[in-house]
Amino acid sequence: MTAPKLAITDSEPTKAAVDAVVVGTIQGTDGPVLAGSAEALDAAFDGGLADLLATVGASGKAEEVVTLPTLGKIAAPVLLAVGLGKAGDDGGVTEEQVRRASGAAARAVGGKKRVVTTLSTLHLGAAVEGTVLGAYTFTAYKTAVGDGPVGRVDLVAPATGTTKAHRATVKAATAIAEAVSLTRDLVNTPPNDLFPESFANRAAELAKAEGLEIEVLDEKALRKQGFGGILGVGGGSSRPPRLVRVTYKGPKAGKKVALVGKGITFDTGGISIKPAAGMDEMTSDMGGAAAVIATVVLAAKLKYPLEVTAWAPLAENMPSGTAYRPGDVLTMYGGKTVEVLNTDAEGRLVLSDAIVRACEEGPDYLVETSTLTGGQIVALGKRTMGVMGTEAFRDRVAELGRAVGENAWAMPLPEELRGDLDSRLADLANVAGHRFGSMLVAGVFLREFVAEGVSWAHLDVAGPSFHSGGAYGYTTRGGTGVPVRTLAAVLADIAANG
Repeated sequence: MTAPKLAITDSEPTKAAVDAVVVGTIQGTDGPVLAGSAEALDAAFDGGLADLLATVGASGKAEEVVTLPTLGKIAAPVLLAVGLGKAGDDGGVTEEQVRRASGAAARAVGGKKRVVTTLSTLHLGAAVEGTVLGAYTFTAYKTAVGDGPVGRVDLVAPATGTTKAHRATVKAATAIAEAVSLTRDLVNTPPNDLFPESFANRAAELAKAEGLEIEVLDEKALRKQGFGGILGVGGGSSRPPRLVRVTYKGPKAGKKVALVGKGITFDTGGISIKPAAGMDEMTSDMGGAAAVIATVVLAAKLKYPLEVTAWAPLAENMPSGTAYRPGDVLTMYGGKTVEVLNTDAEGRLVLSDAIVRACEEGPDYLVETSTLTGGQIVALGKRTMGVMGTEAFRDRVAELGRAVGENAWAMPLPEELRGDLDSRLADLANVAGHRFGSMLVAGVFLREFVAEGVSWAHLDVAGPSFHSGGAYGYTTRGGTGVPVRTLAAVLADIAANG
């Protein structure tokens, strides 16, 4: 993608020689209320800007965009009023409100060369993230491309803080937004071009660009070392599986964090084949792997004082004469055996291999993310991820996810569900004999492979990682980049607090 250039400005937006000025509005009881540093803009309209906006239909409701010709009252020809929604009890707005409004504004000014926004005076980092992500487009496969994103956005500096601090905020927020965009790019790349080998090659390029350690196990190495889950799932494809390991060792690294992400580059369901309707969206089944690769690269850019290792088990789940079958027993990495009852429950098989391998390196924390179950969508919808795992760490991750605007909800791992995974042949089966609590059953399965003493969290992002509808806020159609911002927040929190 091509992101807009961003710059901090102390200049008065009324005098800026730009194509448009963006101002935020709050939904008040009697019409829109100007938000942020809009005093000079209001004065340019003789103190009646809010009333004028109300006259042309503005209400301040969330993500509403109203365009107002300025008729020479300010230097820019157009003013865009973007709704933030209702204010909180303290009269202010949240970071997420600013992020979503900035995303809506970025889409509205697509094709313009330069704009200035005052949303940054409300929360600078959120305005940066929302602007970059709202402007995101994926046009790699289009022969005719329309207007691109806005070329440059000048962010009016907040009234408090130093210029140095503002620049640091912009740098960090831009890096996070770029990591989300990278994840979106990988998810949006079609499976005929993004398969295990090509994905591994892309990960290697990203790692080498940041000077990170990279290891890629091909099918021969996987077989030699006994990665039965990855080999079983990938056995039906002509494109053999891979296991990618990327490691960042930060300055004065304190804690070790393992990030594990599901990398099914396309999921037909295998022999237990999926219905045709909607199967095209299974190009997104590697969203977890994309997220952890992007996050370890982000950790290097932001120089977190941590040791972070991303593990991406990559396979294509296809039906063929060499595919694994319902009834097969797989010997996983580490020796546990699993009876396969459904080949469409493949993600937990590749993840289990990677989790055991990751735990061998003694991480203090392990965060695994995956587009794992339809049960997540049934339970929590398409915009809220389920978070399971060690209770204290689970709750910490869920709270951090909500704080950055990636809806996250802590879910239990009931002990009674373990018995439903008992197998007549193996140590456990890959599915239960019923559909009840299927998101939780998958979490219980994964728990069997996490080493004792490791604080861990499982993020099921089956719904939130891919958006099939129209754009909203800073979320565009296709890959969303969830849960990169949550992973970044978790790493920052561990770096700060242990």
